[in-house]
Amino acid sequence: MARRQAKALAREEQTLTPVPFCWECGRPTRVVYHGHRRILHLRGMCRYVLVVRRCQTPSCPRYRVAVRPEQEGALALPQGECGLDLIALVGQLRFGQHRSIPEIHQALQAREVRLAERTVTNLVHRYEELLALHMADPARLARHLQWRRPQRVVLAIDGLQPDQGHEVLWVLRDVLSGTVLLARSLLGAREADLVPLLQDVAAALPVPITAVISDGQQAIRTAVQTALPGIPHQLCQFHYLRQAAKPVVEAARHAKKELKKRVRGVRPLARVLEGRTDAEAAAVRGYCLAVRSALTDAGHPPLALPGVQLHERLSAIDASLERVVAKGGPAPN
Repeated sequence: MARRQAKALAREEQTLTPVPFCWECGRPTRVVYHGHRRILHLRGMCRYVLVVRRCQTPSCPRYRVAVRPEQEGALALPQGECGLDLIALVGQLRFGQHRSIPEIHQALQAREVRLAERTVTNLVHRYEELLALHMADPARLARHLQWRRPQRVVLAIDGLQPDQGHEVLWVLRDVLSGTVLLARSLLGAREADLVPLLQDVAAALPVPITAVISDGQQAIRTAVQTALPGIPHQLCQFHYLRQAAKPVVEAARHAKKELKKRVRGVRPLARVLEGRTDAEAAAVRGYCLAVRSALTDAGHPPLALPGVQLHERLSAIDASLERVVAKGGPAPN
C-alpha cells in the first residue's frame, strides 16, 4: 500500500563520529565520507550525520574498511528506521500490559509518534527477537548463576498468550533466583516445539537442573520426560491448590446462589426512590448499591471464595441496618 502521508520532519540533528584510530593496528584513520540516517525515537524524528573513516595503512588487515560510528548500534537496529527506545516501549505495552496492536498504535499516536499500524506489528517481532537473543546469551546465565550455593536450578515453564489464536510466548524461569532463563515465541504448544526449548536451556546452564515445575499440561509433561529424563516434575502449587479446592469452590458458588435468593428486590426498591432527594432516600440508595456491589463480586477462588465473601458483605450490611434500628430508625424489611 502506498504511503498516504509524508514522513515526519526531523526535530533535531546530531553528528556521530567513530574513534580516530584503527582498532586493529592502532594508527590514525582518515575521514572518507559522511552518511545520513533518519531514526524515529519517542521524542520524535532525529537526523544523524554519520562520519565514516578508513584505515590507510596497506599492511593492516582492515585496510580501507569503512568504520561507522560506534554509537549507531545503540540507537537502532541495522537498516531500521525506529529506535531501540521505541521498540522497548512497544514490547512493554504488548507483553507487560497485554495491549493489542491497535491499542499500542493509539498509545503511540497519543505520544505524537507517527507510524503505521503494520509497523507496530513489525516492532513487536523485533522485540521478540531481541528478547530471545538476550535470554539465550550464555554469558548472562553464567553471571547470574556462578555464585549460586548450592549450584542447582529449579526450572519453571509456562506459556503466555496475549490474544487467542496468536503465538504463545514461552518463558522458562529459575524458581530459586527468579531469573528468566529463556523466552521464545512459538506457534503452538506441542511436544516437538517444547523439547528444543528445554534442551537449549539445559545446554546453556552452567549448573544442573534438579526439578521442573509447570501447570501440568500433557505436552509439557511429555516434553520434560523427553528432554530431561529422570528429573522430577511436579505441579505448580497454585494449580495444585486450585485442583484440590474444586469441591470447596463449587460449594461456595452454591452458597452464593442461595444467598442471592434472599436479597432479591433491591433494584425495584431503588426505582421507587427515583426522584427523591431527602436524606432517607439517599441512605436507602446507598444500602441498595452496597447489596448490588456484593452480588456482582465473583471473588478470586480458591483463596477468595465468592460465597464466603458474599456472606461476609451481607452480614456487614445487616449489622449496619441493625445499628440504624438501635438508634431509633425505621425497621428494615
